[in-house]
Amino acid sequence: MNPTPPSLLSRIAIAVSSFFAILGNAKLASDVARLRGGERLAADVPAPVAAPAPAPVAAPVPVPAPVAPVPAPDTAALQLLGLLQREARFVDFVQEDPAGYSDADIGAAARVVHAGCRKVLAEHFTLEPVRNEDEGSRVTLAAGFDATAVRLTGNVVGQAPFTGTLGHRGWRVTATRLPQLTDPKAASVIAQAEVEL
Repeated sequence: MNPTPPSLLSRIAIAVSSFFAILGNAKLASDVARLRGGERLAADVPAPVAAPAPAPVAAPVPVPAPVAPVPAPDTAALQLLGLLQREARFVDFVQEDPAGYSDADIGAAARVVHAGCRKVLAEHFTLEPVRNEDEGSRVTLAAGFDATAVRLTGNVVGQAPFTGTLGHRGWRVTATRLPQLTDPKAASVIAQAEVEL
């Protein structure tokens, strides 16, 4: 039986949290890229029928080495969100209802948020474009191009090679430098409440 698909609001929340999780976790980004490339989830792959195993030979069972605890996968996303809040007041900006502000006020606030977000990206991530050509230039994608790095849009028909116009160069994270957490549970506090005495 298929579970009920999430509502639109639930999908938006999933998309936003997934965005930050993918930015902060290279393994998760790789897994998502494989899914987008058509690889099926393990739950969707039928279990192979195993041939009867021969009688086991008595052998000493190795004791697995203790595994260091791995922080929850959302910790890096929460940490990034906290950095964006601290440097750019990102959460405050997005949570504010813009209806009561003029376009000039919103534009001035957006400049501050933009500068802070850019600072966080520069300090904690190394970014490079996926494609080096100028946007608007004609490019040809040979057979076997990396479908996780390039998305085809428009009238996609037939097989590669494809020739088209580069609409966006794309971005790839080549290094991540998030601070070491001393208390992963504290990462869920994006911004502390402030009490003036």
